[in-house]
Amino acid sequence: MTEEHPGRGDAAPGRGAPGTGAPDEELMRALYREHAGPLFGFVLHLVAGDRQRAEDVVQETLVRAWRNLHRLDPQAASLRPWLVTVARRIVIDDHRSALARPREVDAAALDQLPAEDELDRALRMMTITDALGDLSPAHRAIIVETYLKGRTAKEAAAELGIPAGTVRSRVFYALRSLRLALEERGVTS
Repeated sequence: MTEEHPGRGDAAPGRGAPGTGAPDEELMRALYREHAGPLFGFVLHLVAGDRQRAEDVVQETLVRAWRNLHRLDPQAASLRPWLVTVARRIVIDDHRSALARPREVDAAALDQLPAEDELDRALRMMTITDALGDLSPAHRAIIVETYLKGRTAKEAAAELGIPAGTVRSRVFYALRSLRLALEERGVTS
């Protein structure tokens, strides 16, 4: 996008590229003093009251004016129409680019969500409890002692009064029976 030619004539004699001399700096200060306030009001209306966005657009407009100092005519009646056109184009370009890409979502809201959904956890526990009910009393007891209470085979053997080898064997067969009971309920591994 190219800006319209600012001012009415060629650059004033003795002025160089942006940033090369004091006349450019003074012109920019004067430009800011004279036009920043009204330009901000105009842009604020275009961006629906978003003050931060309006400040950004005014700043970008003035940066573009600085880049085009060699084309500005300080004797022009007013540079405001050029500045308003540039600002309006910046807002339009920003609006179009926002439509062209997906809206960004702040990830901070995700930190407020619980790590695990309580409903899913409750349903999972109900399904497991129901499946445990299908096991024989010996298999159910061994699963409760080893997985739910977290005991080792030796500790479970002492608690149930059976040899540790029997505990390991029952755990193997109990888990196989539990897997089948869960698969019957639609839970897959």
